[in-house]
Amino acid sequence: MRAARAQARQRGDQVREKREAKRHGLRSGARSDGRDPVPLGAALNRLLTERGWESSAAVGGVMGRWPQIVGPDIAAHCHPSSYDEAAAVLTVQCDSTAWATQLRWLARQLVARLNHELGHGTVKTIKVLGPAAPVRGYGRLRAPGSKGPGDTWG
Repeated sequence: MRAARAQARQRGDQVREKREAKRHGLRSGARSDGRDPVPLGAALNRLLTERGWESSAAVGGVMGRWPQIVGPDIAAHCHPSSYDEAAAVLTVQCDSTAWATQLRWLARQLVARLNHELGHGTVKTIKVLGPAAPVRGYGRLRAPGSKGPGDTWG
C-alpha cells in the first residue's frame, strides 16, 4: 500500500510540474541542460554523430584536401569524382590515359594514405577512370552498335 501511495504521489508531482511548465513557460535554471547554447563546432559534431554522417563528412574533407593528400603533381591531372559509401569505393577521374595508368599503379599506397587520414576501412578500393571521350553519333561510316572513338578511348 505504501508503494502504491508513493507511486501515485510521484505521478502527481510529474503532472503538477508539466502544468507549471505550460503555465509559466520553460525556463533555464542554474545548471546546464539541452537547451543551452553550444559552440557551432560542437553542435555540428553532435549532428554528424547522431545522423551517422562521420564517414561522409570525412570523405568530403578529402575531396577538399585532395592536393595535400596526393601531392600537387597527381592533383593537377587526377581528381576524385565520387564515393560509394556502401562499397567503400572512391572513383577518381584522370585527364589522360597515362595518368590513369600511373594512378592504378599507385592505388595501393593511395588507399593506405586515405585510410590513415580518414580512419581504417573508409576506402577499400580506388576506381580509376580515364578521360571522357565525346560520343560521336553521326557520320557515313559507322558500325552498328559502335560508340565511335569512345570504343577504344581511355
